[in-house]
Amino acid sequence: MATDVTAVGGQGADVMASVDDGPGASEFVIADVSRDDAWLSIQLRDASRLDDWR
Repeated sequence: MATDVTAVGGQGADVMASVDDGPGASEFVIADVSRDDAWLSIQLRDASRLDDWR
């Protein structure tokens, strides 16, 4: 989870990630909670593992 990231245009942002265990398949969600409708999600099984990014 990253916080206080500089967004496009130089404005601050609060970016967070979580796993949504709703009905059906679990999803990995990344959202800029400082803006409306600024989020994306992918099914957890298709998301890259943290070790894969290292």
